[in-house]
Amino acid sequence: MNKIIAVVSIFILFCCTQVADKPSGSTKSISSSNTKIEKSFISFRIGSSQSLPEKRFNELLDLFDKYKGVTDEITFFTHTTHAPLPLDSFRQRIVILKERMVQTRKRGYKTGINILTTIGHHNENLDNSLKGDYTYMTNIDGEVCHGSFCPNDENMRGYVRNIYQMTAQANPDYIWIDDDVRFGHNPVGRGCFCDNCLKIFEKESGLSYTRESLKMKMNEGPVEEKLKLRKAWLQHNRNTISRLLGLIEKTVHEINPAMPIGYMTCDNFFEGNDFGKWAKILSGPNHAPVMWRPGWGYYNDANTSELVGKSHDIGRQVSALPVEVVSIQSEIENFPYQRLKKAANIVVLEACSHIAAGCTGAAFNVLSMYDEPLDEYEPLVARLQEARPFFDLLAKSLGRSAIAGVHTFWNKNSFIIGNLDDGNWVSTGNLLVSHELYDIGLPACYSIINAQVTILGKDNVFALSKDEITKALSGGVYMDAGTLQQLNDMGFGDLTGFELVRSENKDRIEKFTNHTLNGEFAGRERDNRQSFWNLAAYTLRKTNEKAQALTSLIDYTGKEVSACTTGIFENRLGGRICVAGYYPWTFMENLSKSSQMKAVFRWLSKDKLPGYIASFQKINLWIREPQNGKIALAFTNSSFDPAKNVILMLRTENKTIKLFNMKCKEMVIRSSGQDGPYQKFIIPEVEPWQMRLMVNE
Repeated sequence: MNKIIAVVSIFILFCCTQVADKPSGSTKSISSSNTKIEKSFISFRIGSSQSLPEKRFNELLDLFDKYKGVTDEITFFTHTTHAPLPLDSFRQRIVILKERMVQTRKRGYKTGINILTTIGHHNENLDNSLKGDYTYMTNIDGEVCHGSFCPNDENMRGYVRNIYQMTAQANPDYIWIDDDVRFGHNPVGRGCFCDNCLKIFEKESGLSYTRESLKMKMNEGPVEEKLKLRKAWLQHNRNTISRLLGLIEKTVHEINPAMPIGYMTCDNFFEGNDFGKWAKILSGPNHAPVMWRPGWGYYNDANTSELVGKSHDIGRQVSALPVEVVSIQSEIENFPYQRLKKAANIVVLEACSHIAAGCTGAAFNVLSMYDEPLDEYEPLVARLQEARPFFDLLAKSLGRSAIAGVHTFWNKNSFIIGNLDDGNWVSTGNLLVSHELYDIGLPACYSIINAQVTILGKDNVFALSKDEITKALSGGVYMDAGTLQQLNDMGFGDLTGFELVRSENKDRIEKFTNHTLNGEFAGRERDNRQSFWNLAAYTLRKTNEKAQALTSLIDYTGKEVSACTTGIFENRLGGRICVAGYYPWTFMENLSKSSQMKAVFRWLSKDKLPGYIASFQKINLWIREPQNGKIALAFTNSSFDPAKNVILMLRTENKTIKLFNMKCKEMVIRSSGQDGPYQKFIIPEVEPWQMRLMVNE
């Protein structure tokens, strides 16, 4: 029997991963990977309105057959709405889906089940949802969500075991856990702070609190004490999710030891971002394949900048995954699935952008949620079929190799820094600085391990140990004035080169000094109108004679009021520092500032940046670490204007690159010159909202 299980395990492993030479054992986060991927992992997620009615289901399969190759996997949702179903209702759906999967396999597709609701998302369809002796998800003020339940409640754990048993017994090729396995649920926000969770926390930490006293201690008192308590709560959250995923793994693998399990995540900062451990738990003792679906947001194309913003969110998630996780299908979500909300070309580009940021495929949730013909969706399916060869080329060329470049700092404990000075911790919003620096052609990077330069924002340093801070300051760091003050207060002033003198909310203009990094733009001005966008302008003073000013401040008469608001410094550890005291994260999109920033980041990296876009265009760039001498990268023209004569500076000795457009048409480009370790490649034109893939041999 054990031999049979072993053979079946190997076969399913091969079918699920579509890869060769897959390493085994370690589940450490990737720095690079030699895993060979032959094509992208593409699936469609199918709502109940398309799968449960037999007529509509057959029409769905006919549509996919008509556009053969558009997908390899067809995944069926268990729920129509987002609160857990009663067990009888869940069982009735699984019976139908079991037959649907049999028919789907006959058409040549892999097929599985996506359990939309394990513990529940939010209050929806409560009259027809789970009721009983269960503990609701509870926020720190004692408010509850009636459509979501505490994963530490033993009765709820029994419910979870039941639904995953039913699902595994239906013999899917794989099972997906959706993103309700987290702690942010409308209308109550972040949980769970029920009485049982507080008791568990007391056992874990030795700290006893009521909800009221816990909230006070998390939000008031010395910073060090708040950070320590918050960090302990993040570990509690990690432990809770680990226990729930362990229950799911054991339940599924008791029935089928080789069953692949997938997990959908978002940034999961409040949950503790323990992706490496969670992937290992889901793999289980038999090392079954684990799949991942990073996602969240960007449901329509009204704000196109959100597309790349989601790619950055996804890139962070992927960077935390072990190398063994190979099938990484980005969530492409068009809810509420009204066709004119998101153009087909944007859907295609979104999938490409997320692959560039680290995924190896895409999971399309883009079809109707109604029992109606799919005529209006057919052009979208046709467009995705046309794009499939480029998806495959991207995944094959980029693989699971690590992304190198400029890292906006985050780590597993980043959430502890939220609302440190003024506000409720659990209501913390976005922890990260604006990604505008990536929009001017600097290469994005999502792991500090692979970064040549690290961006530090205010309070980031509190998520680092002193040794980690020292290590960061021995490399290339770009920071704002608030971070400078915090580092100096912590005793790192000899490594920063500057001190903060004052801040002003009067209208000030940044003026470029006659410094070599400013080049031909010396004397240029940058006026960000503080009366419109209220942000202080900071005056810096050099604390080391080696520190140098890049910009000063002038008032509206042209009079200098500060000799330095942005400066650079190389410290005794060899680290290079840039402190920006005037709008450090935004308004980078004019020629002089974007050019200055590229020169600064190249200097910070000591010419170790893997590449950048030197020309003046709005381009997002992702560069992979070289694998066996081969460099691969992708970039998007994130503008409604064509990008002509794009200048790609690439750190390589190779004089020739291959460039592929989204129709997989190849162009060979030779170097037009060299600047230090960088070759200069001029790309004639990239159409608006189009991507290019580049490889060199």
